[in-house]
Parts: sequence; C-alpha cells; structure tokens
Amino acid sequence: MLQILTPEGELVGDPPIDVPMTRRLYRAMVGARLYDRKATAIQKQGRLATYAPFEGQEAAQVGSAAVLRPDDWMVATYRDAAAMWMQGYPWELLLAGRTGHERGGSPPDYVNVLPPSITVGAHMLHAVGLAWAERLQGNDRIAVTYFGEGATSEGDFHEAMNFAAVHRTGTVFLCQNNQYAISTGLNAQMATDTIAQKAGAYGVPGVRLDGNDLFAVYWAMKNAVDRARGSNGPTLIEAVTYRIGPHTTSDDPTRYRTNEEVDDWRSRDPLERVRRYLELNGAWDEEWQKHIEGEESAVVERAVELAEGLNTPDADELFDSMFAEPTSDLESQRRLLESEGG
Repeated sequence: MLQILTPEGELVGDPPIDVPMTRRLYRAMVGARLYDRKATAIQKQGRLATYAPFEGQEAAQVGSAAVLRPDDWMVATYRDAAAMWMQGYPWELLLAGRTGHERGGSPPDYVNVLPPSITVGAHMLHAVGLAWAERLQGNDRIAVTYFGEGATSEGDFHEAMNFAAVHRTGTVFLCQNNQYAISTGLNAQMATDTIAQKAGAYGVPGVRLDGNDLFAVYWAMKNAVDRARGSNGPTLIEAVTYRIGPHTTSDDPTRYRTNEEVDDWRSRDPLERVRRYLELNGAWDEEWQKHIEGEESAVVERAVELAEGLNTPDADELFDSMFAEPTSDLESQRRLLESEGG
C-alpha cells in the first residue's frame, strides 16, 4: 500500500507538493472537518435531515480534488462534501440539499459538479458518460467519480469500469474504502484481498494507497489525472481510510464495531499527520492554527446562515426548473394548480 507520509508526520518518500501548498491543503482539511462537525451538530438539533459525516476521510477528498482543474467534472456521493466543495460546490448549497431545499441540488453554472448521488453506485455511469462526451468533442476535460467500497458490489460499478476501459474514457474512479458499507464489514461483502486488484479484470491500472496520507493521495491522483487527460484511459484508486463517525446520523455504529477499533484509526488521523509534518518543517504553530480555525469556522457559520435563509421555492419555480421548454403535461399541471389557488 502506497504511503509517503507516516502517521507521525515523517516522510518515507518524496512529497509531491511543497510546504506552502501543503499548508493550503491542510487549511482546507481543517475547514472541511469544521463543516462536517457543524453539519452533524445542527442535524441533531433538527435543522437538517439525516446527514452522512466524513470525518477521517478529509485527506482522500481534499488531496484528490486538489489535482483537478476547475473545468473538470466531478460526480460524487452523499459523503463527499469536502471534495465537492474543493471543486466549487458552495457549502451553503450542500447544506441546503440536506434540508430538502430544491436549490441545494443546483450548483452554480460555472461548477462542473453533479449534485450528490444518494443511489449507491449508479452515479459512476454518469462520470463515464461525461468523460466520453468530452473526448468526443475534442476536449481534454476529465471526470472523477467518488464512491465507497460498498458501491463496488453493485453491478453499476462493473458496467462503468468496463465501458470506461473499452472506450478509454478519461475517468478516474476513486474508491474511499472506509471499511464499512453501513454495518457490513469489508470481508463480509467481497472475497478479494483488495479493491484495487479488481482493476485487472478490466485491463486498467489499479492503485492501493493509504487514504489518510495526503501526499500519497495527491501523488496517485496526479498520475491518474495525467493519464486520463492524455487519452490513456481510466484508473481505479483505492484509498484505504476509515469513517470515524456513523454511517449517517440515524446509525448506531457501536452495534457493529468496537471503540478500540475507532481509537486505533483515530491515531492515524489525516489532519494530525499533516500538522506534525508542517510543525517539523517550521510551518505550523498554535497561533496559526487558531487563526485558520477561526476564519474557516466563520465561513461555515455564514454558510449555515445562507442555507437557512433561502426562500421556499414557489410553484412557478418548481415548474420552470424541470425543462428548458415546459412540456404540455407540465403546463397542464401548472394550470390545474392555479385553478385550485395554488
């Protein structure tokens, strides 16, 4: 398993990015964790619907998204808010989607990120289609899709991987192997030793890495993106990580895993290892930590304020947002609603 930065913050290989960029990505990881904890807290207050926390997976998401160009496509899941935010999806819209607000699924026009997918595995097919369409148009934009290890047990994973391999689409498949598909452990759902080895069945490269290692994630993602952009086909990356929290805020993880297991993974915290690395290189101190936490916390608080301040869509907006040109059925439904005083 590829590793460049140990949990102690020491290098066992050459870092793919310099210290200033490492500081920027560390700050992004801090912001992502603050967002995740805030979202979890306000869900418990009844201000969000069920929420899927991603604490422990920040390096896998931030490190991989940092490689992308702003115009590259991202197709992710309900647990990939940090990656989507890195690619331009505003925090407030990600929060709004969790309240059930229609605008939460409508990113700005300049953001090439699809709304978070709730259906397990099906979104990978869309990423392949986007990458294929870009190539057919002569563009070098690529598409990355994020998913958990549970999604690799779905038929959609096979179809997406096979089509991408046959047509050599510019797609990067990034699996965050966080050890549990809800309450089903990895060994209970597959007989293979790794997920990365599944790539061999499709004739594409497979890479297995320490998903809590920011540097390993960035290095592998850079190679995969360069390969995709160069019309050399897809790559499957298995980022071995851990979901510290529950599957969602309606889940009780103590029913299927031990506190000792969670504590063991906490000792491999992706933020702490980068912090230690920066400290060893004279690029971190307590004052700076408090400064970035304060600024990023303010950003998250403002996002919550914006999300909760969105107006409820009216009927016309709901009808108008369905198609560029309303269908006769929609117009009929609109008239019926108006006749009933809606």
